[in-house]
Amino acid sequence: MSSFHGISGHAPIALWCVPVGELAGVGRHVLDVARQGIPRTRLMVLCPDGPLSRALSDEGIPVIVDEFGPDAGLLSSIQALRHAVTTLRPAIIHTHLAYADIVAALALVTRWDTKLVSTEHGIAGTAAVYHSSGMSAQVMETAHHFRSRVFDALIAVSDATAQAMRARWNVTKPITVIRNGVDSSDNGESFSAFSTDSRDGWKILSLSRLSHEKGLEDVLKAFSVVHRDYPEATLTMAGEGPLRGDLERMCKVLGISESVTFPGFIDAHDALYSHDVLVQLSQWENCSYSLLDAMNSPCGVVATPVGGNSEMLPSHCLVEGSNVLAVSAAIVNQCENPQSRPSLPTQWPSVSMMCTEIAAVYRECYQ
Repeated sequence: MSSFHGISGHAPIALWCVPVGELAGVGRHVLDVARQGIPRTRLMVLCPDGPLSRALSDEGIPVIVDEFGPDAGLLSSIQALRHAVTTLRPAIIHTHLAYADIVAALALVTRWDTKLVSTEHGIAGTAAVYHSSGMSAQVMETAHHFRSRVFDALIAVSDATAQAMRARWNVTKPITVIRNGVDSSDNGESFSAFSTDSRDGWKILSLSRLSHEKGLEDVLKAFSVVHRDYPEATLTMAGEGPLRGDLERMCKVLGISESVTFPGFIDAHDALYSHDVLVQLSQWENCSYSLLDAMNSPCGVVATPVGGNSEMLPSHCLVEGSNVLAVSAAIVNQCENPQSRPSLPTQWPSVSMMCTEIAAVYRECYQ
């Protein structure tokens, strides 16, 4: 029987299983934790080839690059995980995202001498957000109900995430909420870099995947109202996704094409420090790094009151996306009044605090 304190005085291995290769979202979470380190733990990562694996390697973080994730397929993913586990013999297998959760549950039917931990980043309050059919949603919800029963610990990134896990997956065991930690910076000194004069051209930002669940049609409608009253305003629709063509056509219909740009992927930090307000009208968010980074910058925030958003943002920043006039008014208010732009909540965890909380969950698995 293994012990979390390791063998011969060595720190135990926690193998993080990540089925995506990009740096946004979960990839950002993995990289932040890897850079900080989890107390009394050796962190290793299993993930597919991509920007995340290369960034981890550049940081000197042990990473196993293998055929793991939806693009690799279920059988290859199971084989990759089994190979990693038999090679490393980790004390903890920590999965991220639904695909990795299912793979671990299937791969570990004989249960090595290890503990299973899962962090849920992407569940929504309603199945329709991420599933195109009721049958697909029902199958996945049943799968997650049974796989959650074999995991030793479950982590959610917000209270709303934990509530959705209980409601949709019928999870009855305890769920530990560990929010995405960020190291705060004083954004107040930077307000002077932004003009409150509309004649200078307010710069509005959307920073997300160009897909239906992000509410981007509502962003364009709200911006068209702002642009009507403040014609020097511009909108940057950053990101890529299947909705790009439809959004570009919608700009033409609304008469705002000359004031809206689609630059694709851009540096999020630079974008937040060069725009006045980030608008994020998603149908659901769990614990959005885009919103956290915006609050950690001079940029304002207008977002929908969904998921974990209300756990981090003040009420004046939260507006129903379908209420176009209310969204446009909130944008104008934060452009004209930089002091109304939100900051990180006082007690929001740092990256170090987040890693300490993860280590505490690992220890509890062995008590």
